[in-house]
Amino acid sequence: PYRPADDVAALLGHLGIDSAVLVGLSMGGGVAVDTALEHPGLVRALVVCGAGTSEPDFQDPWTVSVLTEWGRALAAGDVDAWVEAFLRFVPGPHRTADDIDPAVVRRQRDMALGTVRKHTADEPDHRIPVRDTWERLPGIGVPVLAVRGGVDSEDHLRMADRLARTVPHGRSVTVGDTAHYPNMERPDAFNELVAGFLAGL
Repeated sequence: PYRPADDVAALLGHLGIDSAVLVGLSMGGGVAVDTALEHPGLVRALVVCGAGTSEPDFQDPWTVSVLTEWGRALAAGDVDAWVEAFLRFVPGPHRTADDIDPAVVRRQRDMALGTVRKHTADEPDHRIPVRDTWERLPGIGVPVLAVRGGVDSEDHLRMADRLARTVPHGRSVTVGDTAHYPNMERPDAFNELVAGFLAGL
């Protein structure tokens, strides 16, 4: 059994880093928030992109349909179908893959395949969830920047805004013409936002 937030804390300790600004996207954003909740002394600030906490609240029909496809493919052990479902998050609900730089789609596909091929459909999940994350957000006392892709799913936009509103020192920013991966679609704009946030700490 393990918690990803504890792994982050252990890594920082191994590297001799007393505190860090954590930047996480999607599930990595949830892990960053968990780390701030469980190991607050190690976190100086947070940049969370395309997420709220590690307890996502999915209600939007588009997102639910993609996650249903994802789960069905995973249960069947169908790697190709799982990757295709995963890749729907790249353009998001309002575009198609044809609207995206092919290099971005190719890189996402390669990363997804590299990850899913290391696992089997029936392997146990030993992760221990961090509980009550939304309720505990007001206890995060460090600055938080919630980054939204302008054409991401309604659920992801809503959760990023909720994160920014709920923490004491949060704000949300939007990278236009991007969905779930603004760091890949518009890296210069994403990096500029992060650099500006860091400069203000």
